[in-house]
Amino acid sequence: MIQSFINSERPIATVAAFILTYFVVLSLGRFFKRRAHVPLGFSFQIFCLTLAFYAAITVYGVQANWRNHVGAALVLLSSVLVVAFVNRYLWDFYFEKKRQTPIPHFLREVFALIIFLIALLIVLSVGYHASAQLRGMVVGSGVAAIILGLAGQNLLSGIIAGVSLQMNRPYKVGDWLRVGETFGEVREINWRSTRLRTNDDIYLDIPNSEIVKTTIVNLHYPTEAHAMRIRVGVDYNVPPNRVKDALARAAQSGKNVLPEPAVRVFLVDFADHAVIYEIKYYMGNHARINETNDSVRTNVWYELKRQRITIPYPIRTLQVERRPRDVGREDQEQAREILRSEPLFQCLDDEQLDALLQRSRLNHFGRGERVIEEGAEGDSMFVLLHGSANVSVAKNGAAIRVGTLHSGDCFGEMSLLTGERRTATVRAVADCYVIEISKPTMAEVIRQAPECLNQLSELLAKRKMETEGIIKDAHLALGEEAKQREYSATFLRRLRTFFEL
Repeated sequence: MIQSFINSERPIATVAAFILTYFVVLSLGRFFKRRAHVPLGFSFQIFCLTLAFYAAITVYGVQANWRNHVGAALVLLSSVLVVAFVNRYLWDFYFEKKRQTPIPHFLREVFALIIFLIALLIVLSVGYHASAQLRGMVVGSGVAAIILGLAGQNLLSGIIAGVSLQMNRPYKVGDWLRVGETFGEVREINWRSTRLRTNDDIYLDIPNSEIVKTTIVNLHYPTEAHAMRIRVGVDYNVPPNRVKDALARAAQSGKNVLPEPAVRVFLVDFADHAVIYEIKYYMGNHARINETNDSVRTNVWYELKRQRITIPYPIRTLQVERRPRDVGREDQEQAREILRSEPLFQCLDDEQLDALLQRSRLNHFGRGERVIEEGAEGDSMFVLLHGSANVSVAKNGAAIRVGTLHSGDCFGEMSLLTGERRTATVRAVADCYVIEISKPTMAEVIRQAPECLNQLSELLAKRKMETEGIIKDAHLALGEEAKQREYSATFLRRLRTFFEL
């Protein structure tokens, strides 16, 4: 009786499974088709019927061999469903809509064929257990696939490279690229190659499989503004900071040169015939590179001409120096006038001053360089002929500026006369030309004029007392006179000891 009841209920369950499966799957398909616009057509109807039929025979308990054929058909039909979802969500939504990357129809078909082949292999290997005859077919098809793959590997590699370029989007049409040593504007990007146009209107068709192997420099990413560099050789005798200022002015006024970022100039090499400088400037669209470089180079020529700065010919000059360069006549006359007004040297006549200056050295300090540093040992003083410099002292770990030196100022005399350490740091604000008077030079002059020792010792004593705040309104009390005599005697002994007199 129980068996009879079961047999009577089985057809009902089978029909229910068929109807329920069919309408549930069909409803889901209509939902995706209407809401997500998944392209489900007649093949989806066949898939629903096949799935409902397979569910029904499963519920009924059919164990016949033809059931495997139904399952195989179901797997193959499911590959069509997978392709439809891939087309909608991967190709259409992600690439074309979200990433603005068009996908060619050929690539869609190749991907669909791969999905179908995977489904077929699953059916052959699982559903039919890959009989000997089927294995032979699979092996034969594999060999044929290998032969076709080798024959079309260049085409396939180009397509894969094109897909990679479309996905990563390292450049777009209109961008200027540097590929190897070639500069070109992107005119077309397809799935086989990228076409560039150079400034000479020469078109280059570079296979994508080759372009992905090289370093691609996109001059227009993320913006069109990009840096270019030009090198110029300048005479060795011109101070670098003067050359840098001239080159920066010339390049900044060039055609198509952007005001920001500002032009920068670097000293990059000391060549055989010239000092090599590199001008770094920024421009926009690279299509204007020829006229921009022409404008910058033209401006450089005129600016250097106005500044009397020579661009040397590529020659080698043999220069024979008989003795180290000393102070020139014009610099010597200017320095003599400065020292004449300096109390330390009023005891010397013109002949002695000239002898002092002839033995001194003319030094150049570039903008930002330290002439002397606080706390450093020193035995020389300086006369500032040209330029300006800041004087600073260290306090609580910070540099406090206490003054500014200009042309005609002297500094460092205490180290020259007593060997004391530097009490401040002097840093060039602009290029500075200074005469450095060293201890041996000063000692030779003092030996010829020993009467200067007393005057120098009194002057040093007076400066020390002023520093200590003893002198007020230039009136000395009797005790203060004694203090000055004591200081003068002390400095006189130090001067004789320091200069070994």
